[in-house]
Amino acid sequence: MKKFRKVLDGLTTSSPGGTIGSPSCGSAAGTPTSAPTPKEIDVQETLVSENFQLCKTVRHGFPYQPTALAFDPVQKILAIGSRTGGVRILGRPGVDCYCQHESGAAVLQLQFLINEGALVTACADDTLHLWNLRQRRPAILHSLKFNRERVTFCHLPFQSKWLYVGTERGNTHMVNIESFILSGYVIMWNKAIELATKTHPGPVVHLSDSPKDEGKLLIGFESGTVVQWDLRCKKADFRIYYDEAIHSVSWHHEGKQFMCSHSDGSLTMWNLRNTTKPFQVTYPHGKIQRDGRKESCKPILKVEYKTSRSSEPFIVFSGGLSYDKAGRRPTLTIMHGKAITVLEMDYPIVEFMVLCETPYNNEVQEPSAVVVLLEKDLIVVDLTQSNFPVFENPYPMDVHESPVTCTAYFADCPPDIIPILYSIGAKHKKTGYSQKEWPISGGTWTLGSQTYPEVIITGHADGSIKFWDASAITLQMLYKFKTSKVFEKPKPGEGRAADLVEEDPFAVQMVSWCPQSRIFCVVGISAHIILYRFSKYDANTQIVCLDIRLQCESDDVITPSENENNPCFPEPGSHSPQAPHPASPSSGTPEGVKDSIPCLKVKDRVVRVPPGYQAELVIQLLWVDGEPPQQISTLDINSAYGLLAFGNCNGLAIVDYLQKTILLCMSTLDLYGASDPYQRLTRSPRRNRQSTSEFSMRGLSNFYSDSKKRIRTSYQSLTELSDNQQSIDMERSKSPTSAAESRENSFSRSRSSSVSSIDRDTKEAITTLQFGESYGRKSDALPTPCLWVGTSLGVVVLIPMSIPTDQEERMEEAVTIGPCGTVLMLKGSVLRFGFLDCMGAVIQSPYEAWRDPNASEDPDRPRRRKLVNFSPSSSQDTCGDGHLAVVCSEKQAKVILMPSQSCLFVHNITESSFVLRADVVSACNSVCLACFCANGHVMTLSLPSLRPLMDVNYLPLTDMRIARTFCFTNGGQALYLSSPTEIQRITYSQEMCDNLQEMLGELFTPIETPEAQNRGFLKGFFGGNANTVDREELFGEASAGKASRSLAQHIPGQGGMEGMKVAAGGVVGDLARARIALDERGQRLGELEDRTALMMTSAESFSKHAHELMLKCKDKKWYQL
Repeated sequence: MKKFRKVLDGLTTSSPGGTIGSPSCGSAAGTPTSAPTPKEIDVQETLVSENFQLCKTVRHGFPYQPTALAFDPVQKILAIGSRTGGVRILGRPGVDCYCQHESGAAVLQLQFLINEGALVTACADDTLHLWNLRQRRPAILHSLKFNRERVTFCHLPFQSKWLYVGTERGNTHMVNIESFILSGYVIMWNKAIELATKTHPGPVVHLSDSPKDEGKLLIGFESGTVVQWDLRCKKADFRIYYDEAIHSVSWHHEGKQFMCSHSDGSLTMWNLRNTTKPFQVTYPHGKIQRDGRKESCKPILKVEYKTSRSSEPFIVFSGGLSYDKAGRRPTLTIMHGKAITVLEMDYPIVEFMVLCETPYNNEVQEPSAVVVLLEKDLIVVDLTQSNFPVFENPYPMDVHESPVTCTAYFADCPPDIIPILYSIGAKHKKTGYSQKEWPISGGTWTLGSQTYPEVIITGHADGSIKFWDASAITLQMLYKFKTSKVFEKPKPGEGRAADLVEEDPFAVQMVSWCPQSRIFCVVGISAHIILYRFSKYDANTQIVCLDIRLQCESDDVITPSENENNPCFPEPGSHSPQAPHPASPSSGTPEGVKDSIPCLKVKDRVVRVPPGYQAELVIQLLWVDGEPPQQISTLDINSAYGLLAFGNCNGLAIVDYLQKTILLCMSTLDLYGASDPYQRLTRSPRRNRQSTSEFSMRGLSNFYSDSKKRIRTSYQSLTELSDNQQSIDMERSKSPTSAAESRENSFSRSRSSSVSSIDRDTKEAITTLQFGESYGRKSDALPTPCLWVGTSLGVVVLIPMSIPTDQEERMEEAVTIGPCGTVLMLKGSVLRFGFLDCMGAVIQSPYEAWRDPNASEDPDRPRRRKLVNFSPSSSQDTCGDGHLAVVCSEKQAKVILMPSQSCLFVHNITESSFVLRADVVSACNSVCLACFCANGHVMTLSLPSLRPLMDVNYLPLTDMRIARTFCFTNGGQALYLSSPTEIQRITYSQEMCDNLQEMLGELFTPIETPEAQNRGFLKGFFGGNANTVDREELFGEASAGKASRSLAQHIPGQGGMEGMKVAAGGVVGDLARARIALDERGQRLGELEDRTALMMTSAESFSKHAHELMLKCKDKKWYQL
């Protein structure tokens, strides 16, 4: 614990301009300034560096770009591999684990060691990995890197210690699972096929052991060749040559026949008694044409042949549709007897797997469900019902249902908010799901001891909003609504839609939520704001619309001499919601230029709204002289004040949403009055009008992107983006844009706070806003409602306001806004404000307690607004004695004492990069400033002294998606969109890192392996029991020898290195290090043993040769030698 005591006396007041221009606030990290004050600041800081550690907690959503699928039928857990080297392991709800290969190579195939708590992954870099799943964070035990051959297929028989590995050259190798060492037993491709065959059979695409005899291995080659290899005799039992390429093979459980799927859309059935030709060839989706020929079909990529005791066998396959049916969606076909069911999928099928009751391949399979892995979804089909319904997915796999465009994270919600949101959302759930339990039910998970209500909000490209319950590191959707229902549907090719090139005009740009008052605001890409109130009842309502002209024009600028320090208020009724603007494109100008019209049209009729969030007010920025409105860059709302403020690159607007009036609408330049810190150069009017308009439209259309839009494909790193200030200035001169747009175009821009002259054409954007009780001027004795305004040039402006406290007066009298007060200065664009009392505790913003707007009122007891922390008397005791303001910009942070406006501490956060996100958050029963920089660093600073507590290089390269979605919250947590479909949650709290093992689910649970069925005497006598084989005897070193060392390289695993890092200072870390050291010692001893054996062999050979030479020369004389 460190005590910071600061006695500042003999304050010399200075003008705001002097405060800005002077660098007296210091520049060193955490440097206290010398400005004196009569107030004694006594803050007990409890946070130290040991309180912070950064680690990933859990990943939610659908695995991005999936490639492989595996299922353990005993443990009942599912594994999904991805193209980026990730592996997601899923069990019952709450059991969700993410692993990542360090190489980042795509996962080609997954194989569970059934009921053993282990998983084998085959990656595109020709490396096999063995994962240990018996720990909460899986780790790699062994790796095997193939050097000369490419791995194409793997197969691990049930309860076997030997993994069969097929390669691109057509060879089949055996790997010992326990030691992960290659056997000397190899099935070469030229031995598997006939010697008379002149062509190479192609890569191995299938490997499986015969259900009837474990000593028989079925090898499928891509060219259409199938070989059954006798492992004991080391020869082929039979060879099948088929004209069409093979994609997959599936056995009948009796081991007497098998089925193949081919590239021409056909299925062939083969009987082991006669392998010269298939006894059945079917084209499930191929019809006979008029000329008698079969129509050509797409390949059947996979087929599974499963038997059932009570019904006909199930044949499940993907693909096989005819080519002429263009536009058909991907399909999964289920053939059950004579019935053929085709299930159309929304996305291409990556892989599927039939779930069966038994792990033994020589028993009746009894299929119960089919897991289908799609490119962007995971579905499970119930096979036990004739209509094949799907199971309701308990995992949050639909985060990306529409692309995520913004996120918000709240870790300190009122306890009643989650149940009420769930009750509203449950009324809109889909029906028709299977009534059976979710079949992927493995693992164990218990609610942790340290849980509190957490809510994640995601905004999407289609205008939808989703609320998620994120408590206890899980994720479950609570409630969803669509903001597009507020507007009329734009007709394509007409009017507004023809002028707007925006494909998703309702895309959500940012959200603002007050959990206490349950007021919710949405900022849309089309320069619109929607205010929602929460109600448990449905209602008939008419949405009020306010249209605002917020356009900066040089001709309209009011000079300071004409209206010094006074905001320009709109004329009464000039922006009345009862006077809607014309919607004609030719409105306002005779030339047909769009003017005074919004981008979207709000429904102007009474609409029925369901319970939940109901729209009350829509604010839209208007086109001005053919220029579309600029995007809104920041917004803040305060339920106690009844005010909403927002800004963009043109200026600031304040709206009274209780009276539905516009209080303030002015350019950024006019906010300063005589306190403007810059001498701005005049510019010729209407310069660059066309380029501005074009860029604005591009801004609307490129807020996010897929293959055509930028943010869905934006994986630009810092190194790919310009860091040259000159190029940025040239860009600005071509198309002046807001700070938000500049941030989209360049991550490495740099600004100087000592600029003395700025071209008037450079637009200064409003970058952050914050309502709160503060001091508008140095002379104020008590705090009053204020609006803190931060701009892209590092300027901070305070706007004091006078708000009636009585409820009747508040609804009738106008809110008055005083002249702009304090003007401060920081380096870089201002990002965040925070307020502390003089004891260092966070000052909560005033808010109105929630009340249902549609609840029936008692005429005898009218409801009144209940305001919290609104007036000085109800505020914290120290508010009357001043407070501390924390201001963070892209480059530095400052702590300012109010009302004296003296800078107590300053810290330069970064010089080479800039801050993307900053928040004042609670952690370890105290507060700190958390920052995320564009170079990937996550930092925390103490408050108020701004001491660096943590600086971790977490993300070496930052792309646009992460920059847009990264957000901090209380409790030492944060999240970001790690991929277009996944949310990654992290913690920077040491306490949570220590408790993480308790919060995570267990993947492995001890379960007895089911016993094999007794086949009975008669069936065993006539049908023959499955023959077993001692694979150790066949593949072991004693009989097969050692494989060539140049063929594959064994790489020992890290043995849970990540877990060791978490507990690096404790006994667990010592044990883990000792275990790794023991493994390394064992490996060295093994190598020594190999060398010793080699030397013994050499010695024996030398002795033998010496003995032979002695016998040869024994009876000869010396002259005969």
